Amino acid sequence: MDLSLALVIGVVVIALAFDYTNGFHDAANAIATSVSTRALTPRAALFMAAAMNFIGAHLGTQVAATVGKGIIDAPDGSHGLVIVASALIGAICWNLITWYFGLPSSSSHALIGGLVGAALAATRPVHWDGVLQKVVLPMVLSPLLGFTLAAAIMIAIYWIFRNSQPGKTNRGFRYAQTVSAAAMALGHGLQDAQKTMGVIFLSLVVGGYINPGAEIPQWVILASAGAISLGTYSGGWRIMRTLGRRIIALDPPQGFAAESAAAVVLYTAAIGFGAPISTTHTITSAIMGVGATKRLSAVRWGVAGNIVTGWILTIPAAALVAAVSYFVLHWVIE
Repeated sequence: MDLSLALVIGVVVIALAFDYTNGFHDAANAIATSVSTRALTPRAALFMAAAMNFIGAHLGTQVAATVGKGIIDAPDGSHGLVIVASALIGAICWNLITWYFGLPSSSSHALIGGLVGAALAATRPVHWDGVLQKVVLPMVLSPLLGFTLAAAIMIAIYWIFRNSQPGKTNRGFRYAQTVSAAAMALGHGLQDAQKTMGVIFLSLVVGGYINPGAEIPQWVILASAGAISLGTYSGGWRIMRTLGRRIIALDPPQGFAAESAAAVVLYTAAIGFGAPISTTHTITSAIMGVGATKRLSAVRWGVAGNIVTGWILTIPAAALVAAVSYFVLHWVIE
């Protein structure tokens, strides 16, 4: 086995490992609200989320194209593969750090930060216009949209059900949350599995095993869908507690509103714009939005502040780890 093939296989394995950590790190995005309101049991919620992740991964490749072609220019051969491997290591390390501390950070932005950090360390071009348009702007807009849309849905629910019995309304929304949680999990698969597809596609291009203008191979789609689904089913309990209870104690109508709003934003970004937005940012801001409609003090803004700090640190932290990884791998391999 020549060095190039070994590196491609190694990068694919690391990419699928990142996909798996993405799944268990972000499982809370899809199901934390449903579990916290007792609309679903934890295991049932995880199984449903894993299944919907798998289906969602097959619904498009626009986000994969952005990640694979629109962020960096990696050179062909072993040097390019080292850059991609370093980017993935940076993203995985940040995922594990934030998972350990129960902080719902963005796996998407960890991957983008890793790609940028590795490229800069290797003095390779970064498509800053693509980063601005497809990453930075959506990173700012998606939480604002999630917050606003969730608040609007929650206000509509309060008005429509203002004369209803609370107990009956809560029971009804527990059933409705099964649908909204499934929609959220589908959006997670649509967004996050595609990011791994894009990285694997990039490694195949720089390794010389596929044409840059080719379609993403079916085996890449299946492998990415399977890895994120397995990761999701393994669960991310630390982050689930943060999203489900520490920001605000959710009731079923609030959970339904947050999940529905987040799902709409995820679908719009992926299908309409091919933008790799953060499912974590979107659902977290939606939870804050529904809480703020009750009263501002209902949201634990200290916890929210810690989460936002994690958001800000994600790209530079992952970039730093990726840069260090590049220097180590470059020294060992090349």
